[in-house]
Amino acid sequence: MTGIAAAEPTVTTFTSTVERIDTTAVVLTETYFYAEGGGQPADRGTLGGVEVVDVQHRNGDIVHELAEPPAFDPGETVEGQIDTAFRTYCMRAHTASHVLYGAGRRLLSDLGYGGFDISATVPEDAGDDDFGPAITGKVRVDFETTTEIDDETLTELERLTNRAVWESYDVTWEEIPRDEALDRDDIAFNTKTEEGIEGETVRVVTIEDWDVAACGGTHVGNTREIGPVTVLGRSNPGEGLTRVEFAVGPRAIRQRATEHERAMAAAQSLDTNVAELPDAVDSLQSERDDLRDTVSALRERLVDSRLADLRQDAIEADGQKWLVGTVTGLDANGLADRAEQAVGDEVDVAALVDADGQYLGVATTGGVDAGAVVDRVTSEFGGGGGGRPTVAQGGGLDAEGDDIVAFLRDVSAAPDHGD
Repeated sequence: MTGIAAAEPTVTTFTSTVERIDTTAVVLTETYFYAEGGGQPADRGTLGGVEVVDVQHRNGDIVHELAEPPAFDPGETVEGQIDTAFRTYCMRAHTASHVLYGAGRRLLSDLGYGGFDISATVPEDAGDDDFGPAITGKVRVDFETTTEIDDETLTELERLTNRAVWESYDVTWEEIPRDEALDRDDIAFNTKTEEGIEGETVRVVTIEDWDVAACGGTHVGNTREIGPVTVLGRSNPGEGLTRVEFAVGPRAIRQRATEHERAMAAAQSLDTNVAELPDAVDSLQSERDDLRDTVSALRERLVDSRLADLRQDAIEADGQKWLVGTVTGLDANGLADRAEQAVGDEVDVAALVDADGQYLGVATTGGVDAGAVVDRVTSEFGGGGGGRPTVAQGGGLDAEGDDIVAFLRDVSAAPDHGD
């Protein structure tokens, strides 16, 4: 039994003799169905009119898994019908991955091939859209490289890939001696593929003047058949690896159209055009930063004014002067910092609470334990906190800010407030 899908990828209808059947698992004397492998999914289609749901390599055979037991028997001749749209998608996607790797050869240092995968599905309720069958999914290539693939590099990878598609490079494949393939520096090998090479020959796929790789998948005959390629993003699946994900076909077209539509909408909202959008965004960010600085300065002035008012109402208790009150717009860290700034010659203890009653900051000159004060408050109102004897903070309190302040005023007068 032989599998010849990769050698003749445009054949999608064929007849073959049934070699054996095990319930729903069928083996033919020869088949044009592509069995899952090397990152490429199995073909879909029918065999003798019965849906083929999976195709796998098993013990040297190509096994077709059917949706139900077939009506035909071993020895009979059956017709195989491969899902043409899905096969074409996989051919385009697989060849696109080689083109992307070829672009990587031109941009990335110390390049190695870390892996490849086609993720593709056809929803059961999906029909055709404006661009053909509604196949969804994405393709990934894992680059082993010392080059950081930043946004600029990612964009250039996409540009070079689409340039190679436009240049209409021929795609060919051949079997060459195993030792010759391993000796050639120009042939890209997946590390796992190279380690698992068996037999005397290796199948090599060549994209004219662009890329050469050991590969057993199905491919188009010319890069122009791939169509547009749209990069979706990147990630880091492991040390030394950068994963680049992209789309071909309908998803690539929709993604590009969506991005263009959003870019135009953003430009319109900024009263500019797409070409000038980066400058408009830079200007907007600069204005935002200026506003943040202004708001921050105003907030500091408000806090200063509030602390000045609180100084007028400072409490004298047990030989210590306490500054206690609510302050708006600060978290636990901010409250602790401003409390620390407030203590000194005129104030021995500063205990500040945010107006919503969630955070607390306490600072002292040393006569009172700030952590003990925070503990008293969290024991009463929940939450938690900690810090040094002279500076501590709390959070997660469950009370109104004024209620916490009233409690702190009682603490200042209590004999066990931590001095």
